[in-house]
This record gives sequence, structure tokens and C-alpha cells, in this order.
Amino acid sequence: MIKMMIYISTGIAIVMAMGVFMFRMKETKKPVNEKKIILPPLFMSTGALMFLFPMFRVTRYEFLEALVAGMVFSILLIKTSKFEVRNEQIYILRSKAFIFILVGLMVIRLVAKLILGSTIEVGVLSGMFFLLAFAMIVPWRIAMLYQYKKVKAAYLSESNMV
Repeated sequence: MIKMMIYISTGIAIVMAMGVFMFRMKETKKPVNEKKIILPPLFMSTGALMFLFPMFRVTRYEFLEALVAGMVFSILLIKTSKFEVRNEQIYILRSKAFIFILVGLMVIRLVAKLILGSTIEVGVLSGMFFLLAFAMIVPWRIAMLYQYKKVKAAYLSESNMV
């Protein structure tokens, strides 16, 4: 039963990763604004409600482990997120490395899940992976917001000079 839950959650993770990739590809075709950068982590934060249920609760050590891993992984996402001004609007640049990083992170996560799935309870493991994902997305989106504001300020000061 536990193995089946691990396989099902792995399948769900793969589908979600494909969704993220497709969303990111669409995202590069439309202008970005502060709201579009800030909202995804806010929406994702509702997932923390899982910790109301004891089966998902993690220890302090597991919490820190997931937090640090997520923050380390966020560095890759931060490095591949750049903005440009096109048609007087700001767009996120499409990165060729993003798909490889996304797939790489997914593979690392799946391997970790399969290895840890035999030693850590499924609920706790789910909680840890939620924390890892959240700790990866929040710094990434904060960095994106900072970069966005920098590009916007540079564009506005440049357009005022003309």
C-alpha cells in the first residue's frame, strides 16, 4: 500500500512538473507584472494546511533539511530567470536551461522520494517535499520580483531620458 502511494504521488509530481513547464512557456509570451510574480507562492501556501493533520507533520530536523534543500535548489531557478523589455513591456526571457533544470530537479526529487520512501513515513515525506518546493519557490519569486523591479526602474529612467 505504501509503495502504491509513493508511485501515485510520483505520477502526480511528473504531471505537475509538466504543468509547470507548460505554464512557464506560456509565461514567456505574455508581459509580466508584480502580481504574476507574487501570486504563485501565495496560492501554494494554502498547501500548508496539510500540516493540520498529524500524518504530515515533520520534526524540526526534517523541516530544516527540506528548507535548506529547497533554498539550494532555488539558486538554479534564480540563475535562469531573466527579464527583458519588448514593446514597452517587461517579459521573462525563455531559458533553454530551464527545462533541463526542471527535469533535473524532478529526477533528484523522485530518486530521493524512492530512497527515503522506505525509511520515512509517506505523510511526513509529503510534508517534507511540500516544504522543499515552497522553500524553492519563495526565494526564486522574491529574486524575480527584485529583478523585475530593477528592469522596470532601468526602463523607466531610460524612457524618461529620451
